[in-house]
Amino acid sequence: MQYRQDKNGDSLSILGFGCMRFPKNGNNIDMEEAEREIMEAFNSGVNYYDTAYLYPGSEAAIGEIFEKNGIRDKIRIATKLPQYLVSNHAALDKYFNEELTRLRTDYVDYYLMHHLTDIAMWEKLKKVGIIDWIKEKKSGGQIRNIGFSYHGTTEGFLKILNDYDWDICQIQYNYLDVNTQAGVDGLKAAAAKGIPVVIMEPLRGGKLVNMLPDPARKIMQESGRNWSPAEWGLRWLYDQPEVTVVLSGMNSVEMVRENCHTADTAPAGHFTEDDHRVLAKVTEKIKEREKVGCTGCRYCMPCPKGVDIPGAFRCYNAMFIESKSDGRFQYAQTVGLTKEPGFPSQCIECGKCEMHCPQNIPIREKLKEADKALRPLPYKIGIAIARKLMFRK
Repeated sequence: MQYRQDKNGDSLSILGFGCMRFPKNGNNIDMEEAEREIMEAFNSGVNYYDTAYLYPGSEAAIGEIFEKNGIRDKIRIATKLPQYLVSNHAALDKYFNEELTRLRTDYVDYYLMHHLTDIAMWEKLKKVGIIDWIKEKKSGGQIRNIGFSYHGTTEGFLKILNDYDWDICQIQYNYLDVNTQAGVDGLKAAAAKGIPVVIMEPLRGGKLVNMLPDPARKIMQESGRNWSPAEWGLRWLYDQPEVTVVLSGMNSVEMVRENCHTADTAPAGHFTEDDHRVLAKVTEKIKEREKVGCTGCRYCMPCPKGVDIPGAFRCYNAMFIESKSDGRFQYAQTVGLTKEPGFPSQCIECGKCEMHCPQNIPIREKLKEADKALRPLPYKIGIAIARKLMFRK
């Protein structure tokens, strides 16, 4: 196993175990299988395990497994504050103490603000006293490192990144999401500040494996590399020295073994120019399903009315690259649940965006099309309810 260092010089395995998708036995986690997978990973050198308050049964499961096998002091636990449920200072201790109990530990190695989508969510936490609370927990040793996980625009990520002395951050990033969410600019900005970056959704929840178009799969097969689609995606990430840990939601021993082998043999800088060309061709094949030829260059931005044009088109395209529900969920998550949402319905058709678009996209027309597809009535209602809960004062 290869390791990269965190802000304090501690070694973290470049492969992290994402503990959201353990195998189930009925409605419950299959504890025997989960233990086999975790111990296979541990014995192969994986020392970073990521969970969260809202992952059903996950914290309790790994707490039991780590205690049973006596490995708590040999691994690193990352879990997350459900900030969207926090409305007062007392809630900070309530959720944190509950997590410690579930995890059967008296400290958390990496504690992240879960699912920030813009600076407003972080500002809300500051109002209930999160800064002093963090100081107290860190000085008492209950929290070793503090960070945040993020879904939103690059601009929003940079604001949060620069607003506090973070120890770690977690972003969605893969070879399709280079210029979306925090993106490569966010990755490099964090690395420039010496902040370790943990990658989630490196294979888009398995979609860059299971939903890969046949022509794209063929390109990989004919490359001569003999890498699986999963290995291509993970190796692309490991090639970048700014990446500290790549999370994988492994749910079989075979998957653990394959991913550990990849992590053993993929140092930063090992990707060749030919390898990059292969993935560029693969990306082209995937994007042939797109409805809008938006490259995410953001020349159309900022919109005078705050419309997130690239965000709308990215999620609209995801409806056809992945599935309708995936595209709509991504849209609700990254556009609809920001403090100042960038809905296409805010467009006044001034046309400034089209004047700057290198792809000559009829943006005003396509925004209407995208909004209709992304926000059918049930989604409009759901987003409105979620916004009231998340941004209540």
